[in-house]
Amino acid sequence: MQVNEYFDGNVTSIAFENGEGRATSGVMLVGDYEFGTSEKELMKIVSGKLEAKLPSEPGYRAYPAGSEFRIDANQKFQVRVLEPTAYLCFYS
Repeated sequence: MQVNEYFDGNVTSIAFENGEGRATSGVMLVGDYEFGTSEKELMKIVSGKLEAKLPSEPGYRAYPAGSEFRIDANQKFQVRVLEPTAYLCFYS
């Protein structure tokens, strides 16, 4: 396991690997963030809610707990975290 902190500690994740592949589990505090990908990602919102502006979409879209979205490799995307939000991210 590896713990990573981003944006002055406002985003924290724990990276791990198991039989399903590589993943991170983390928490994002309220704020606006931009992320970049180096490989395909599947992000599942576990608790809380955020809005994301994906490269293929013209504007922000709401992602409440229980929803998910995919991002291709080598892309940037923005998120607006509306309340502390927990997520799982799977890489491929």
